[in-house]
Amino acid sequence: MTLPERERTQAKASTMAVARLDTSLELLLEHAPRIRGVLATVVATAGSTYRKPGARMLILDDGSCVGLLSGGCLESDLMAHARGVQDSGVARVVEYDMRGPDDILFGIGAGCEGAMRVLLEPAGPGTAAAAALAAAGTATAAGMSASLVAIHESTRYALGSYSQPHASDALAAAVQGVLARAASGEILVEDGGLRTRAFVQYLAPPPFLLICGAGPDAQPVASAARGLGWRVAVFDHRPAYAVPERFPGATVHCAPASAMRSYVDLSRCHAAVVMSHHLASDTAYLRQFAEDAKPGYIGLLGPAARRRRLAEDLGAAADALRSRLHGPVGIDIGAVTPEGIALSIVTQIHAWLAGREKA
Repeated sequence: MTLPERERTQAKASTMAVARLDTSLELLLEHAPRIRGVLATVVATAGSTYRKPGARMLILDDGSCVGLLSGGCLESDLMAHARGVQDSGVARVVEYDMRGPDDILFGIGAGCEGAMRVLLEPAGPGTAAAAALAAAGTATAAGMSASLVAIHESTRYALGSYSQPHASDALAAAVQGVLARAASGEILVEDGGLRTRAFVQYLAPPPFLLICGAGPDAQPVASAARGLGWRVAVFDHRPAYAVPERFPGATVHCAPASAMRSYVDLSRCHAAVVMSHHLASDTAYLRQFAEDAKPGYIGLLGPAARRRRLAEDLGAAADALRSRLHGPVGIDIGAVTPEGIALSIVTQIHAWLAGREKA
């Protein structure tokens, strides 16, 4: 790695705020605000599987689903088990091992070469699962971290999802040990001859994208990000554009560009896209980003010549943005429509958040 590459990598690491790209929790809560039915949670996997521990799906009373745990090969079987959970009101665990050549045991024929353990539990109003999901969703929507404890094997506790560990000192200590590392993990606790196995999920907040500019081409960017479960804020000085109804699910601010930092907490922002098509406003946005260490990703719409002009207007402030600025913003996918350009922008941000984009 050359010195410039090392400097860019170090600058990126220092400005990246932790974000969670698996937003199945937020999407579940958004599309099923009144939790009902049976909650299915992946609590352990081995080999190649479509989803990993912590992924969730809600199986509703009418047989429809919110979310996926596989490419569709397991869902029908899960629904059959879910009916039993719904009727009995008692959680259960089902396991799928598709690593055999013919998948003789389950007859699903998925060919995934993986194994999955799934916790199924009632998730109607008043259940522990509904309360746990709601508490976690409230915290992450506010940009804070949260946790969920999915007990899937125990001779002491009822199986299910909880937002807080139980009273057992041993279990609570094990949960806190996982969360102290700000990472998810499996725990196995044996206390007084009683055994408990749980998946402890650390939930960082989902990505927070700030869109500077609310023109027509900003709408598909916000829509694509919201479709991934990201938090989105839109800022524009033009009342005709800064209309909440144009950006469903996003927070919309209408104020002068120079006042952006008074409305948006940049320390909680993971990425920003500057796309107001107004030179003075874009300069004001970039100047404020230069005065703050975050967000670590700043996308700038427009050709290279416009970027150079903005850099000249910024003067010395442009140096503070050099390692964070992506312009022209987006991955080159040959996009020509606003929707295609939005896809290229959100794809690049996703890759950057995942550490997959080259410096």
